[in-house]
Amino acid sequence: MYKKKFFFIVFEGVEGTGKSYQIKKLYKSLKKKKYKVETTREPGGNINAEKIRKLIFSKKSNNFDDLTDFYLMLASRNEHIKKTIIEAQKKKYILICDRFTDSTYAYQVVGKKISKKINILNNKYIVGSLKPDLTIVLKSKIKTALDRIKKRKKSNKFDKLRKDFYVKAQKAFVKISKFKSHYYLFDTTINNKDVEKKIFHLVIKKLNN
Repeated sequence: MYKKKFFFIVFEGVEGTGKSYQIKKLYKSLKKKKYKVETTREPGGNINAEKIRKLIFSKKSNNFDDLTDFYLMLASRNEHIKKTIIEAQKKKYILICDRFTDSTYAYQVVGKKISKKINILNNKYIVGSLKPDLTIVLKSKIKTALDRIKKRKKSNKFDKLRKDFYVKAQKAFVKISKFKSHYYLFDTTINNKDVEKKIFHLVIKKLNN
């Protein structure tokens, strides 16, 4: 039996693995079942965090140093946690988030070689004890992911990275998912309704635990 509570779900994975699609489907399925649920994203998630997101994805940011990008991501996360996630905690909502700390690790630490120590230290002060109740990691054949990216009407700088970057980042996501009990890995190379159903049933099971 589901008891109303804050439940934090995070979707992780490289571009083109279908995160936005699966989040939309899960949100609609939970709303249909009358759950109190909201969606959010990183970077972004509220007015202040979205302003920082806009800067991160602006053409001007293409010339930013990787460490500058890293700290802009963290600045957005700080605003997101303080003004969106904590509010969802108070309301006891289910919150579905497109990316969180694992994306920072996979993209900035593994992909861009930002110091692991710097990342851990900043997480300590910005994220603290907050952690997802459930993390859903999506993986796909990189060729399939890249084909999906090419079909997008809008793109940003993270859609234009080298193939080997996505390979390294995906390996990082998969590795993380194997060592923590609240992580679940789904292959979305064939992005069909079977994956949607599996994710939905997993979430319902976790909510009722």
